[in-house]
Amino acid sequence: MSRQSSNKPTLLIIEDDRGLQSQLRWHFDQYETIIAENRQDAIAALRLHEASVIIQDLGLPPDEDGVDEGFKCIQDILRISPTSKIIVMTGKTGHEHAISAIAMGAYDYYQKPVDPGTLDLIVQRAFHIYELEEDNRRLHITQQEPLEGLITNDPKMLKICRQLEKIAPTTVTCTLLGESGTGKEVMARAIHQISPRRNKRFVAINCAAVPENLIESELFGYEKGAFTGANKTTVGKVETANEGTLFLDEIGDMPLNLQSKLLRFLQERVIERVGGRTEIPVDVRVICATNKDLQKMVSEGTFREDLFYRICEMTVDIPPLRLRHGDKVLLARHFKMKFAAEHSQNISGFTPDAIAAIESYNWPGNIREMENKVKRAVIMADGKYITREDMGLADAGELSLNLRHVRQAAEQSAIMRALVMTDNNISAAAKLLGITRPTFYDLIKKYDIPVAHNQTNHDND
Repeated sequence: MSRQSSNKPTLLIIEDDRGLQSQLRWHFDQYETIIAENRQDAIAALRLHEASVIIQDLGLPPDEDGVDEGFKCIQDILRISPTSKIIVMTGKTGHEHAISAIAMGAYDYYQKPVDPGTLDLIVQRAFHIYELEEDNRRLHITQQEPLEGLITNDPKMLKICRQLEKIAPTTVTCTLLGESGTGKEVMARAIHQISPRRNKRFVAINCAAVPENLIESELFGYEKGAFTGANKTTVGKVETANEGTLFLDEIGDMPLNLQSKLLRFLQERVIERVGGRTEIPVDVRVICATNKDLQKMVSEGTFREDLFYRICEMTVDIPPLRLRHGDKVLLARHFKMKFAAEHSQNISGFTPDAIAAIESYNWPGNIREMENKVKRAVIMADGKYITREDMGLADAGELSLNLRHVRQAAEQSAIMRALVMTDNNISAAAKLLGITRPTFYDLIKKYDIPVAHNQTNHDND
């Protein structure tokens, strides 16, 4: 959906003629019109406002009399926002160019001189088609991602969603493995919500947060008089979750002496309260989670091997946020909408440099860190758009998706590696890279790479 700063759909107009700019802006006053005069400004405006419909002149500076710059602009727009509808404007003799633009992916074309009424119909239809396609995409996403609370477009994560769907109807004990902050509890709740137990309780306990001397009574409850201060019989987390789901977070931090009691419960499905003698049957689905290497702990003797096999009947490895393609910005926008609504903040989106910082940052704290940074940014932002500084990512590296820059960086890296591997032997380095010596010399000159010519170089050259 396009950005809306005044509840109006956003229309981006890419035109360098000031008179035509004013005419179009005046005519399309029912939209939030954004004007850009060249390709660079157009791309910046598109990233900032995410316009769903765009009117673009094919003759853009510095190529006003040609169409090359206009074609490049179409390609750039569709690479960034492939669902946007581009309406190209051409001169009377530009029919062939208009057809080429349509072949590139533009939505429609219009020949000058401008008749606002006719152009208005084309724009209205473009917005209508965009909304229909957007509704269809939303429906498709709803059908593909039924797991409540999970926000993702990453193929690995979508595969995990399918895996959780298969686990949910069963009673198998599963363990979610992943770094802290990757959303293990969200996934545990998602399993519960699509399981036959969804109308019963979901009870969570963090094994690392409860003091060692209290965790047994917290899990299994205690009888009156079991210890000093036990003034009444108290039901534990396991009993509370009866007929529902019990989530044991950070299971790797459970004390070794309690692991045997947990194992007995998992095997027999009965518990005894602290200070009690009566066995109490409990019907509960158990989901565990940890950020620790349980197999390593088993080999070190800090985690029971029999308990390991019992809780790992099914395991799910959750990738960290840095390895989820496309999820960083997706989650940032989700949290922005959530916290802007919660705190009544008029935040429209992120600036392009903030988006670049979000994508390039490594997110060691994963989704939890993302949530905290976006919440802070929403509260602290001075303007309608969250900046890199608002996110606390001023020192994050720059992100470059420019293919030319990526290629150049890769070429330089390959040349340097080849020179190191061949001890600056030009012939050997060129052969290693699969290119001729003249080409190798051209690349060295292009990137201004110093080469220390040794005796071997002179002999071979």
